[in-house]
Amino acid sequence: MSQLNQPLRTEPNTSSQSDVATVSRHRPATTMESALERLEKLVQSEIERDKIKRPAVSIIIPIYNERDTVRHVIDSVLKLPIEKQVIVVDDGSTDGTREMLYELSSNAEVEVFLHAENQGKGAALQSGFFLAEGEIVIIQDADCEYDPAEILHVIEPIRTRKADVVYGSRYFHGRNADSHFHYLGNQLLTRLINRVLGVRLTDMETCYKAFRREVIRSIPLRERRFGFEPEITAKLARRGFAIHEVPVNYTSRSRSQGKKIGVRDLFNAIYCIFRYGWFG
Repeated sequence: MSQLNQPLRTEPNTSSQSDVATVSRHRPATTMESALERLEKLVQSEIERDKIKRPAVSIIIPIYNERDTVRHVIDSVLKLPIEKQVIVVDDGSTDGTREMLYELSSNAEVEVFLHAENQGKGAALQSGFFLAEGEIVIIQDADCEYDPAEILHVIEPIRTRKADVVYGSRYFHGRNADSHFHYLGNQLLTRLINRVLGVRLTDMETCYKAFRREVIRSIPLRERRFGFEPEITAKLARRGFAIHEVPVNYTSRSRSQGKKIGVRDLFNAIYCIFRYGWFG
């Protein structure tokens, strides 16, 4: 288990350096052109090996104080019949979640990373995006409001090259079982960002956001809390990426059951819509 309060480092690829050195010793170039050709072939073979090793999907699970649901969510994700990289980022949990993650980290399919202190969902996602290696990157909340089985449905337009970005909409077919307050708040924010950016979304605040890896890696992110949702949506739209929506099922929970987003986040989201919608 790795701790993310220290800068992350990427290890150099020593295998490719070794290959180049071997070519230089045992196959001396008779001309500069032949040496460059061989080097180009080595680089290309390294790229092809990287593609073979890379998982199809990176599933980012940001967690903060989800002791009662984290095991079920991770187990459900692991059952998905796809080649995947599961990245769990604990954002300073204090309720016993972290102790559960120590147990789950013994599973080779789960990569667990720890923030030394709570920084916010956006910060946890930024850590996850940095670590993602899959061709497709998707977010999965750890609170059981979204069934991980929906992941296959959400990534399908990207997998079939019909889209670069997909949102799983809870309101694609109208209102679901969400609370009246959260439904109105979501509709306000979604309609506002539609007006500001000229997009046509039904659920801007959804957890299920999936991207081609190169898309999410190309966008600098600033928001550390729930402002991530309007920030990423605005920056995608301003860069010309069409956001494709698919319907997903959703089981809402109350604040007493652990829901963390509140009125302060609503006002911050409004601010972020104008900030990133107008100024990028």
